Amino acid sequence: GFQVLHADNGRKGIEMLLAHPDISLVLMDVMMPEMDGYTATAEIRAMAQYAELPIIAVTAKAMPGDQEKSLAWGANDYVTRTSDTNHLIGRVRRWLST
Repeated sequence: GFQVLHADNGRKGIEMLLAHPDISLVLMDVMMPEMDGYTATAEIRAMAQYAELPIIAVTAKAMPGDQEKSLAWGANDYVTRTSDTNHLIGRVRRWLST
């Protein structure tokens, strides 16, 4: 039941967010070309209108410290792509209900 919008990199993700101000949550890929997810998250957090927007950092190559780094750059939560789909949907529902 989710409507999903996709962007190929952090810069396009920010443009997508600005073009669709009704976005309720962002799944932010940490490893993207042009602008990575950490930088994109920080830029989103710098915009007052998105200070409370839930951002879940997602990575395929989890390295020690990635979760802490994601949270420090402004993400609300962190999951690895190896997580099962039910886990990810549960996290999304959690943040959409707060």
